[in-house]
Amino acid sequence: MSLIADTLPLPAPVPTVLALGAFLKNTICIMQGDRAYLSHVHGDLGTPDAIESFEQSVHGLLKELRAQPVWVAHDLHPDFHSTRFAEQMGLPCLPVQHHHAHAAAIAVDYGITAPVIGLSLDGFGLGPDQQSWGGELLWCHGPQYRRLGHLSLLPQPGGDRAAREPWRMAAAALHVLGRGDQIAHRWSAYPPAAMLAAVMAKKLNSPLTSSAGRLFDAACGLLNIHPVAEFEGQAPMALEKLVQTPRLLPGGWLLQNGILDFSPLLAHLADLEDAILGADLFHGTLIDGFAHWAQWAAGETGVSQIALGGGCFFNAVLRAGLTASLSAMGLTPLCARRLSPGDPGLSAGQAWIAAHAGWN
Repeated sequence: MSLIADTLPLPAPVPTVLALGAFLKNTICIMQGDRAYLSHVHGDLGTPDAIESFEQSVHGLLKELRAQPVWVAHDLHPDFHSTRFAEQMGLPCLPVQHHHAHAAAIAVDYGITAPVIGLSLDGFGLGPDQQSWGGELLWCHGPQYRRLGHLSLLPQPGGDRAAREPWRMAAAALHVLGRGDQIAHRWSAYPPAAMLAAVMAKKLNSPLTSSAGRLFDAACGLLNIHPVAEFEGQAPMALEKLVQTPRLLPGGWLLQNGILDFSPLLAHLADLEDAILGADLFHGTLIDGFAHWAQWAAGETGVSQIALGGGCFFNAVLRAGLTASLSAMGLTPLCARRLSPGDPGLSAGQAWIAAHAGWN
């Protein structure tokens, strides 16, 4: 039985490369000749079953395709199992930044070899200086990328815990807005709230993040939508389902030096009791802000193709609204087609970058 789940054509033959994918919803990819070969989804590489499936796929696909890679690409994060596995393979290793790979995966999906603007929106990916990235605007061309901008930073109190407790990201928003004195009372049902303002003021266990996923969580927490979620993404999915008609909050976003700031929107949501109206305003204002952000990047670089990658683009309201807005601006939005916009498609982007690693 073949281990190949999907095969994609490439615009031209490339050197044989292996890519080991993301930590979450992992797949692997081998590019060989003019084809990309993707595995099934193994799951999250924090479980023994997923790790076993991952390792079997690597060995099995290499054997099935009789592939002899010249590079093995892996995530930039040094502690992922895939990174350690790559380093033990005896092949030249290429660390690939997560959001660069998201943009490259869209390029693979369309067979594009020209530069693209990558609008990569998700929950987390490690930046080159150990920062928490997740709301990124990148110029990308094969193995090269440049960070043009990012979402304004929010503290993530409790670290990874905040991804399943949106009230924490809502508290972070109040802290940034200078309203930290409201946190303890507003979320009095949660014992950590009493100390959270002081924790963030002292910058304790509150790493800064540009994550679009955590921005969604902040909005959910402010609107009291799953303040404590059963799984990461539950609250933003519920927020999307509330949308009736996306609406723009005038002045709801700011753009300066490539940094897109939705603090005015969050300040408005903090005082709003109507969750449906909040969902409409949040989505409509995000669509407008992201579209103008991409338009600014296109003007700065002369690149008009906008690659929309990352798990936030599973949100159909965001995807449809942003596609329409970008098209109206004369830009070319590129949404995932055969590949997943999220982490299952990441290995194809990594492989594309590795296959062109000889570029100067």
